[in-house]
Amino acid sequence: MKKILMADALDKEAADMLKAVPGFEVVQKTGMDEAELIKTIPGFNAVVVRSATKLTRKVIEASRGLELIVRAGIGLDNIDVAAAKEKGVTVANTPAATSISVAEHTFGLMLAAVRKHGQANLSMKAHKWEKKLFSGTELYGKTLGLIGCGRIGREVARRALAFGMTVIASDIVDIRCDLDIAQVSLDELLSRADIISLHLPKTEQSKNMIGSAVFAKMKPGAVLVNAARGGVVDEKALLEALNTGRIRAAALDVFEKEPVEDFSLIDHPHVIATPHIGAAAEEGQKRAGLEVARIIKEKFAA
Repeated sequence: MKKILMADALDKEAADMLKAVPGFEVVQKTGMDEAELIKTIPGFNAVVVRSATKLTRKVIEASRGLELIVRAGIGLDNIDVAAAKEKGVTVANTPAATSISVAEHTFGLMLAAVRKHGQANLSMKAHKWEKKLFSGTELYGKTLGLIGCGRIGREVARRALAFGMTVIASDIVDIRCDLDIAQVSLDELLSRADIISLHLPKTEQSKNMIGSAVFAKMKPGAVLVNAARGGVVDEKALLEALNTGRIRAAALDVFEKEPVEDFSLIDHPHVIATPHIGAAAEEGQKRAGLEVARIIKEKFAA
């Protein structure tokens, strides 16, 4: 019998598929903090998480018989991968499953930022008609700069090109795809891009990468979009760049601390904010769930 712990909710079809496998015992228990996870995890052979549950070193070291951790999504920053490796635990994710979901959300944030959709919506809900306050700009003819151009970045580029934008990108690896994307240095991207969209993981190298020095190099009046990872942007430096008018607007789906406790950045009138919902589309979650089920079945099913 293989025991599988679903520490975060999974697509129902995928969960039912796992429950139907002979020899699998599937337990769903969500919303656990570190202390509860430490008590719960011993005896489970696999753990499934999304972004909410944090599998810290203490949690992984408390496990007994754990063989597999699967993240239904892309990033692994909520899993101590080094601790898992030391204990011989395989860590897997579903990098392709939610790429379109996140790319579409990123593009929605971009549109909302340049056309002031959020502010206009709130104004209307307050029963106001403030048409003259919400003049924006087109995306057509603008330059989009992608910092990181992996699966999601390329999907964003595909949509930007359809809107008549010029797309440039900076990445630590060569960008190889059939899209009209010019690979440039980070400094060139910062000086040319009207809109900058982040598509990179949170690592020791990328932590607070978008800080005061980077904002100083951006084209005056640029717009920043981040639906990648919280902690990549120095939020105090971003607020300062907004307050001084160095950048025109920011559209954010991810934050350094989640759930957010300090709303000073989100309260800024030129910030569009959503609560880390980039991957939260039914289709993407279904693909991720089915991929998780496939990974677990291939690992354990006879």
